[in-house]
Amino acid sequence: MRKVAVVGVGMTKFTGAQSKTAVELFAEAAMDAIAESNIKPRDIQALFVGNALSDIAEGQAQVQVFAADYLGLDHVPANRYENACASSSAAFRDAVMWVASGAFDIVLVGGTETAAKMGTPLATRTFAAASDSRYEYPCGLTFPGVFALLTHLYSRKYSIPLERLKRQMAQVSINSHYYGARNPKAQFRKEITMDDVFNSIMVAQPLQLYDCCPFSDGASAVVLACEEKAKKLSDKPVYVVGLGQASSGNLASQKDYLPRLIARELSAKQAYSMAGLSPKDIDVIELHDCFSIATLIALESLGFFEFGKSGEAVERGETKIGGKIAVNPSGGLKAKGHPIGATGTAQVYEIVKQLRGECGERQVEGAKIGMTDTLGGDGGTICNAILARGW
Repeated sequence: MRKVAVVGVGMTKFTGAQSKTAVELFAEAAMDAIAESNIKPRDIQALFVGNALSDIAEGQAQVQVFAADYLGLDHVPANRYENACASSSAAFRDAVMWVASGAFDIVLVGGTETAAKMGTPLATRTFAAASDSRYEYPCGLTFPGVFALLTHLYSRKYSIPLERLKRQMAQVSINSHYYGARNPKAQFRKEITMDDVFNSIMVAQPLQLYDCCPFSDGASAVVLACEEKAKKLSDKPVYVVGLGQASSGNLASQKDYLPRLIARELSAKQAYSMAGLSPKDIDVIELHDCFSIATLIALESLGFFEFGKSGEAVERGETKIGGKIAVNPSGGLKAKGHPIGATGTAQVYEIVKQLRGECGERQVEGAKIGMTDTLGGDGGTICNAILARGW
């Protein structure tokens, strides 16, 4: 297997509802990635696009082939990935494998979504389709409900009073907004306080508005190249050194592990093993904070803190830049935004920028190794990637 590097990244600003289509947004992000890679569209041999909702949001299937046409990628193989919120992470993993195998030398991978334009009722119903549509959604279980249940389970399993846990979760959101306010591509660029969190509306008890990520429109893109090409195209290639992916069924099938999500633990183990690294080697992570409790669960499943202890670590500042592990310096899904199909490669975008030292006042100083973590559905798909500079 050959070494694979990221040689260019691009990302639109993440926003609420806008007039651009998913294809137009992807083309915008992709052109930035292509320009940064010092290549021409004709150099790209394949296209991999994460997209979950365009069939419903826009009545448009096959966004990947129209994106290829918009970009001038004449007749290349173009594939779409639908893995709920992990769509472009799954696309990224497969794209890396194709280049590593020797089948392609240069590929374009990314994701795009116009979720916000659907409006809350339709988006909520459509998102819920990524859970079990036979047994979970008919019971009224949407994703805020899923993570509300996990919050109660977490509180009980680790004997943390709910009010204490809510304060720890609120600090997660406060941290996300602090960094989002410093990210020019973030949807929410304002800081919040503990009072803001506790005074916001209740969404699914005990989750309040500021515990939840938004619906977003946006796109992200990454150009991958084999090592030989990467060294010629970029003086700052960032190598993909570890990958993992695992799956689970509905929540009932995961009952022996909850509130832990076993697919994440298996996926992360694959990524660490492939990279020959452990959690202590990671300098910065972009993890899937769709809800504030999701951050606490992820930090433990990924091996950064003991089970039941990540909330205390957040309170101590160990997840801030300068702490034990810098978590979501982009603002995360919570503040940067969450355009479903674009989220995974947007995480890669941030990690690449961090490892190049290009993030300004939210830069993690000396960052050499970064990780991404993306969750689709209620733990149905989880993908992890580890990237490194100077590898």
